Amino acid sequence: MRSGAGIVAVAAFAALVGAVGAESRSADAAPMIVVDGQALDVTADRLEVDVEHGSALLQGSVSATFGDLEIHCPTVEVRYDRSPRVSFARGKGGVTAHLKGIDVAADAIEFDASSRKVTLSGAVRLSRGRGWARAERAVIDIATGKVILEEVRGSIPVEPPKP
Repeated sequence: MRSGAGIVAVAAFAALVGAVGAESRSADAAPMIVVDGQALDVTADRLEVDVEHGSALLQGSVSATFGDLEIHCPTVEVRYDRSPRVSFARGKGGVTAHLKGIDVAADAIEFDASSRKVTLSGAVRLSRGRGWARAERAVIDIATGKVILEEVRGSIPVEPPKP
């Protein structure tokens, strides 16, 4: 989940760089952004950039893939500074993610660069095999890797002892 936190911000930045800095790319072009030696792939049906206000809106089948992590949602709003460096990103309309056998779903996901935290909110669901957890909110601290679930319930399968 640690790399999942940064992916929202990097995905939004990648989309901004791609929209502002390139007219078209061929299918075999070099990756637009490489993070930790891995390519980041981002797609969306539409990108709207407001340079004056430092914001962008990605809409329609927004998808980001980074290594083993896949994130999908209908809309991502981004705020960035003049660098351009993403300061805040919010995915909403139903977010799904998959990482190393763990499936995650939530109503929304937010990334705040100043606090270095990712917040999943609204009917958060995590599942892996027969195990699952549900929470109203999950906060991931990128710096520490600590995850806090609020209003949580779940089921952890326990294997019977072997004779």
